[in-house]
Amino acid sequence: MSSRVCKHCGSSDIDVDQARGDAVCMGCGSVLEDSIIVSEVEFVETGGGGSLAVGQFVSSEGGLKNPTFGDGHFSGMGSESRAQTLQRAKQHINTLGHQLQMNQHCLDTAFNFYKMALNKSLTRGRKSDHMMAACIYLVCRTEGTPHMLLDLSDILQVCYQCSAVKNDFTF
Repeated sequence: MSSRVCKHCGSSDIDVDQARGDAVCMGCGSVLEDSIIVSEVEFVETGGGGSLAVGQFVSSEGGLKNPTFGDGHFSGMGSESRAQTLQRAKQHINTLGHQLQMNQHCLDTAFNFYKMALNKSLTRGRKSDHMMAACIYLVCRTEGTPHMLLDLSDILQVCYQCSAVKNDFTF
């Protein structure tokens, strides 16, 4: 969390990830700052003989402004991308749910679970199909529908016993 405020939506819920070198608004998903640079880099040796770079991140809050592209044509691109992601997720969840003959309440609940996972950055590094199926499976378990994980794996045509798929189905 930071004391900064998003210039797009006004939210003060800003996630600064020093490992990735970016600052993201958790309210609207806009990338407020990327390519945060490091000053005073030093290398330390790990116990296994490897080395790690250690440094102090320098933010652009100190008077530097975020890089822009020409006349600002790309400003707000993050929120448009987030809206497209949510639109695709809703469509895909509805498609999967209709194949399982689920009611609209369950599909809306699955979409809400997906939005929560997206807001908490649980979707990063996972296949979107698997995340959406996991949200549907979560609804199946909470609502007590007769669907099994095997049903979803058949629709997605993935092996549900594979460890990578199992990991995506656990939050």
